[in-house]
Parts: sequence; C-alpha cells; structure tokens
Amino acid sequence: MNKTEKKSVIEIGLNAAIVSLEETDPHILTVLGNDENHDGLPFGPFDPLVHRTMEIGVRGFVREQTGLDVSYVEQLYTFGDRGRVDALESGELHVVSIGYLALTRKIDHDMNSAQTGAVWWNWYRSFPWEDWRNGPPEIIETELVPRLMKWAKNRSTTALQRRAVERVNICFGVSGSVFDEEKVLDRYELLYEAGLLFEAKRDGREAALDWDDVPKLGEPMILDHRRIVATAMSRIRAKIKYRPVIFDLMPENFTLLELQQSVEGISGNLLHKQNFRRLVENGGLVVPTGKMTSQTGGRPAKLFRFRKEVLLERRTAGVRVRV
Repeated sequence: MNKTEKKSVIEIGLNAAIVSLEETDPHILTVLGNDENHDGLPFGPFDPLVHRTMEIGVRGFVREQTGLDVSYVEQLYTFGDRGRVDALESGELHVVSIGYLALTRKIDHDMNSAQTGAVWWNWYRSFPWEDWRNGPPEIIETELVPRLMKWAKNRSTTALQRRAVERVNICFGVSGSVFDEEKVLDRYELLYEAGLLFEAKRDGREAALDWDDVPKLGEPMILDHRRIVATAMSRIRAKIKYRPVIFDLMPENFTLLELQQSVEGISGNLLHKQNFRRLVENGGLVVPTGKMTSQTGGRPAKLFRFRKEVLLERRTAGVRVRV
C-alpha cells in the first residue's frame, strides 16, 4: 500500500431493540438522541479493552442508558452499509452496527426515566402502516402506494419499472398480493430506497431529492435505528409462529383473550377467536391455573399459564398468526 494512502477505521456499534407489551400493544425502549431531537435505541461503541464480549457490552449500555437489566438477548443482524449512518461517518471512520433483540415482561415507567430519559414507544408510532388490526391502514392507500408507484414508474428501464411495481405489490399486499406481516424490513427498505422516509433525506439519498411534499411517515429515529427496529419486528413476527416467545412477554397468569390480543398486537393482525383458542389449547401451549379473574370487565375468565414442558416435547411450538 502506498504510504500516502489512508486506512479506513471501522467502529463497531452495539444497539439494543428491547420489546415489551403494554395493554397488549408492543412497545420499544428508546433513549434521547442527538440527531435533530429524534430518539433512538440504547447503543454505544464496542470496546474490546472494556467489554469481554459484545453481549456484555450491549447489556452495559442498556443498563447505563435506561436503568434496565435485560436477561436474554439475541443478535439480530449486522448493519454495515456505507452512508446509512452518515451522522457518525466522517473522514475514514465507518460504523458497523450490530443489532440485538431483548424481550421483557413488564414496562416500568418509573425506571429512572427522569435521570436516563428512557421512554417506551408503541412501535406502530414509527411504523403506522404495519398495524392492520382495524383493517388496512389508510396511509397505505392514500400516501404510500401512490408515491411508490410513481417512483416505480420513473425507473430508468422497463425491466426496473416492472420489478419495482412487483416489489410494491408484494410488500404492501395490493393488486392481488397478500400482505405478509413478516416483511417489515422489506417495506422499510422499499420506502427508504424510494426516498420517502426522513432518514433517506437526512442521509442524502438521491431519490429523496425528487420529493418536495412528503408528509411525515412515522416517527424517525437517529442513525439507522428505525431500520434495526424494523428488523426486530420482522424477527419477532416470524418467531412467534415456531417458538413460544410470546410467553416471554406475557405475565405468569393470563386469560386466553389477553394472549390472543397480545399475539394480535405483535403481528398486527386480528385473529379468529375460536380457532385461536382451539389451536392454543390443542397445541398444549397453556394449562389452566384453576383460578379466575374478574378484571376483564365482563364475566369472570379462566386464568392460564404457559406449559413449559412443550419446549422439551417438540422443536416448533409457536402460535399461528393466520387462523
């Protein structure tokens, strides 16, 4: 290498998407950011001299920035695209972000939030097009699809136009396609590529320069953090179908209605009540506690608990979303 050539410096950033439920609505834990007053996920740089492992590092950042001790965490994805975190990249510095997913059962609004600035967000605040519990969100028909189709038809070749239109149809369930709740990241990436998100404009993407009248499409986040949340949503929505992770978000005892509404909250879809109950009970996922609750607002309801033995009985033990 020529002596005058400069080496690039890579910084490894650790990010945590921490998910919980509040009244069956999924929430993500955010911290105050410094990017135009937008919030972000708990994060910080990995320092091998301080952190023995990356997982120890991310747990430490979460504790310092939110006051929360997380137990189980799993690695989501490594984000290394150049230009996606332009605010941190200057000169020869390039940031590689490693996202982690953590689940916690109870939202504590008093967990030192006055000192840390940590806030729980309903994740649909940043992704309003992902909540189909009341039918297709109006924003898809009025804002997203028309603009995406306009962008698609402005592609440079017929082949690219055709492929872009196909992506819009598949991602948003239009023109005969079925909306797939797991494609959260695909939809986010499509909107970013089309220049329709604040992050695309902030990052200087060329497509964003073609728009001058785009409304605010969901709450932005600092750096690449909304992309990481989209990845977390995709992971959880897929995983609840083959692993009983929904019970990591539930209280120890719950009604079947609370369980159904929690699955609906995560998936963004309404479920058929009787089919769902039959599936859960016949699948051996829950057992009655022998207790009742009158806090449902109607007739007393049976309380159930997760039957942990199912983890030893079979490899896949999730909850089907479309029943």
